Amino acid sequence: MIFLAADPLTVARRYAADPAGWPVAPRFDPAGRWYARLAADPGHEVWLLTWLPGQQTDLHDHGGSSGAFLVVSGALTEQTVSGGRLRPAVLSAGAGRRFGARHVHLVANRGDQPAVSLHVYRPALRRMTRYRLDGGRLLVAEVAEAGVAW
Repeated sequence: MIFLAADPLTVARRYAADPAGWPVAPRFDPAGRWYARLAADPGHEVWLLTWLPGQQTDLHDHGGSSGAFLVVSGALTEQTVSGGRLRPAVLSAGAGRRFGARHVHLVANRGDQPAVSLHVYRPALRRMTRYRLDGGRLLVAEVAEAGVAW
């Protein structure tokens, strides 16, 4: 099931509406976030992620890809950098977020229930840069490549 639409959040919502059509069922891994690519074509890809309480990403970008993510169940906290500080926003089930090619964020399950999310990237992810915030400045910590790091 691949949905071509101008808006990646619309694509995520369409996938969320049909979990029976997902090629894999969500799993939860106490060792770390679980993820699986649900679909890909030259224009975009769709990923399913699960989050147990306390699991989170590093501060990262999407290597020039734009996209969106949608919280399918549970709640996630997205932190973005503004004024040299991390600013949190809680997204509950049904809430989504579009982002541009230069978006840097950290996503975490700060709640007490597991969470499931769908992520759409255009074009498909080829690299991600991980950052650290030092004295209000973003510093590159690592560049991860598709096929190597995930």
